[in-house]
Amino acid sequence: MLNISQNKISKYIDLTSLKSGKEIFTKEYHKRFKKFLLVFIVILFIIMFLPWTQNITSKGNVTTLKPSQRPQTLQSQIPGRIEQWFVQEGDFVKKGDTILRISEIKSDYFDERLAERTGVQLDAKSSSVVAYKNKVLALQNQISALQQERGLKLNQAKNKLTQAHLKVKSDSIDLEAVKTKNEIAKIQFDRAVTLQKEGLKAVKDVEEKRAKLQEANAKLISQQNKLLTSKNKVINADLAISTLKATYADKLSKAQSSLFTAQSSAFDGEAQVSKLETNLANYKKRGSLLYVTAPQDGFINKAIKSGLGETFKEGEQLVSIMPANYDLAVEMFVRPIDLPLIHIGEKVRVQFDGWPAIVFSGWPNISYGTYGAEVIAIENFISSNGMFRVLLTPDQKTEPWPTAIRVGSGARTIALLENVPIWYELWRQINSFPPNFYQPEKKSDTKKKKKK
Repeated sequence: MLNISQNKISKYIDLTSLKSGKEIFTKEYHKRFKKFLLVFIVILFIIMFLPWTQNITSKGNVTTLKPSQRPQTLQSQIPGRIEQWFVQEGDFVKKGDTILRISEIKSDYFDERLAERTGVQLDAKSSSVVAYKNKVLALQNQISALQQERGLKLNQAKNKLTQAHLKVKSDSIDLEAVKTKNEIAKIQFDRAVTLQKEGLKAVKDVEEKRAKLQEANAKLISQQNKLLTSKNKVINADLAISTLKATYADKLSKAQSSLFTAQSSAFDGEAQVSKLETNLANYKKRGSLLYVTAPQDGFINKAIKSGLGETFKEGEQLVSIMPANYDLAVEMFVRPIDLPLIHIGEKVRVQFDGWPAIVFSGWPNISYGTYGAEVIAIENFISSNGMFRVLLTPDQKTEPWPTAIRVGSGARTIALLENVPIWYELWRQINSFPPNFYQPEKKSDTKKKKKK
């Protein structure tokens, strides 16, 4: 029975004559299987020529179309200490609602009346600036008065100098006349002396001529003295003008020095006023930052800094908020080798986590549970995961996306490309060839129009 022996029983006994032998040796077991294989091969051959849509599959996440609609965390611009929470996780807040109140932890801002006291300092310094400006105006008026007085004094001194010059000229003319008279008196005296010696003139006449000569000499000396006095007045007038210029130059210099000092103090005061105004504005703004408010309508997701009395630095995340109004989108990541096949406006099928789907990647019309999407943006620089990010939006011509989708949930995307036979797709996959490169019809049509 076990066919151990080399002697076969079938040589001596006809097994087909037995009932069990008929059941075993007379049946054709492979006939149905051969028919099945034949039908399977025919069907497989037909399937090989069926159309297959080339595609690029990828995993992605649900996100929002606009950056302002994505989940965000709120930070404080200043370091502080949590004093009071006004919301709890899951609450809905409107734009401008207060989320929490904080207090200062820097000693420079502990004073609750810091802004008020800075305002008082600002008013005082502003009054000081006004006073310095008034002083500047007064000094400018004083300088103008000194300049006007100097001009009048100089004109007066110049008139005296002119008078002195004229007096010198007059005295010099008078001196010449006196000299002429003196010479005539001397000639007459000499003539009288000569005639008296000759006996033609009396001694009395000679004495009279001598007296006239002496009188002429006296007038000459007096006129010379007057001329010297006039010249001395000219010198005194010149000296008075020089003294006047020096005196008023000194006065004007002192007044201008005081003016520049007042102007410098005014400018310094204005700088301090500007600094105090900046400090006051900063203190008021800092006071408003003690209340963290919602930047837009949304839901409180998570309190990152919890409890009361907890301190934090500026820029630290305090609470996470999800905007209430958003437009859904899906981000998918494409390999660099497949990136040239993706174009703006490309149709994509999306399968969301939590929504059951029957997917035939090459037969999108037969797939069930997937939703239509359209490529709206393609990243120009590679992401940290070594792929390019592509943003998808709902296709308005197909079934709308489920309303219960949450931002951040997973998604599987299928980018539909060119239609090819199944045998070609198998051959491409076996050889690890990329999908066929092609351009969308819209772009090709526009290029033809441009050429025309």
